[in-house]
Amino acid sequence: MSLTEQFWSASLEELKQGFCEREHDYVCLLCGQEVEKGIIYPVGDRLFDAAKYMDHHIEEAHVSVFDHLSRLDKRITGLSDHQSNLLRLFYQGMSDQEVQAALGIGSASTIRNHRFALKEKERQAKVFLVMMELLKASSKKTAAKATAPAGGRQREAELAVSPAEYSEIVSKYFPDGTLGPLSRFPRKHKHRLVVLQEIAKRFDPERVYSEKEVNAVLQDVYADHVTLRRSLIDHSFLERTAGGSEYWVTNRKSGEEQENQMNRKQELKQLYKEMKTEAGVYQIRNTQNGKVWIEATRNLKTMNGKQFMLKHGSHPCKALQEDWKQYGEDAFAFEVLEVLEKKNDPYFDEADALEKLENKWLDKLQPYGEKGYNEMKKR
Repeated sequence: MSLTEQFWSASLEELKQGFCEREHDYVCLLCGQEVEKGIIYPVGDRLFDAAKYMDHHIEEAHVSVFDHLSRLDKRITGLSDHQSNLLRLFYQGMSDQEVQAALGIGSASTIRNHRFALKEKERQAKVFLVMMELLKASSKKTAAKATAPAGGRQREAELAVSPAEYSEIVSKYFPDGTLGPLSRFPRKHKHRLVVLQEIAKRFDPERVYSEKEVNAVLQDVYADHVTLRRSLIDHSFLERTAGGSEYWVTNRKSGEEQENQMNRKQELKQLYKEMKTEAGVYQIRNTQNGKVWIEATRNLKTMNGKQFMLKHGSHPCKALQEDWKQYGEDAFAFEVLEVLEKKNDPYFDEADALEKLENKWLDKLQPYGEKGYNEMKKR
C-alpha cells in the first residue's frame, strides 16, 4: 500500500482527520480522492458539504483513519502484526479480559503488559520526533551560517548562466510566461535553480506567509506543490520556522534594489489576482484503445493533479488506473472539452451549470463500458 508525498508532508492534525484542505478542494491523504468545495453532495436522504462528505468518504472507503493506518505495512508503522491487532482491539474499547478472550493468549495481566509496552513505544516516538525537529532546526542554522557571507552572490555563482541562457530556460519550463504554470520540474541542477528563482519571485519579500498561503501560491504553479515548497526551502529561496508555521523569502535586499523588487512583486500580485479560474469539463483519453474518462471541475488546472494521482496509483477510478499502469503515461492525453461560460447574473448557479455541462458531454460521448471509464449516473 503506497503513500503519496502529500501524506508524508501533512501535519499531525491533517493525518488524524485523514484529509487536507486545498484552495478549491479537499484531498484524502489515504487514497488521493478529491472532493471539490462549493458543491453539495447527496448521500441517501442527507446532504453534505465537501468537508462532511470527505468524512463520509473515509468512513465508507477506509472504515476509519485508525483502521487504515493500522493495516499499513509494518515497515511504515514500525509495528508487528500482533501489535497492530492489539491496537485495533484497544481502539474498539475492549477491556483486558475481552482482548485476552478475543485473541486467546495468556491472561489479562499479559494484555496489561502489552498495553504498557505500547505506551513505552509512544513515549519513545515523542522523544524521537522532538530530537528530529531539533536536528532540522540545527541543520538550518548551520547552513545559514555557512552561506551567510555569500548570500545571493553564491546562488548566482551556482547558476552561472548568461542572460540569453536564463531566458531560454525560463521559456522552456514556463511556456505561458513566468506567471503561468510550470510545464515540468527540471532534473538538471542549473535549470532547477533558474525555475525556483522565478517561482520565488511570486512571494513578497516583506511578508511572512503561513504554510497554507505558500501552498495556495504554489498550487497554481505546479500540481506537486509539495515538491516545489521543499525545493524552495532546500535551495534557500525560502526559509521557515522549525514547526513550519511561518515562511518568508530568504534574501532581502535594501535601498533601490529592494524598492524595484517590491514594485515587481506588486505587479506580479496584481496580475495573479487578475488571473481567472476557469471551470469546465475535460477528458482523459487513452490513445491506444480510445476509452475516455470525463469529469467536470471548477478549476481546470486540477487536471495536473489528476495526472499526479495516476502517476502515484491513487486515482479513484480503478479501471483507468489499471490501464494507466498497463499502457503507460505516454498513452494518455488530457484534453479540455468545454470551458464553462460564467454569466454575470447574481442568480447564476455555477455548480448546477457545471453539472449540466458534464451531463451534456456524458450524453454525447457515452464513456461507459468499452467506450470509457465512467459509471452511468442515476439522474
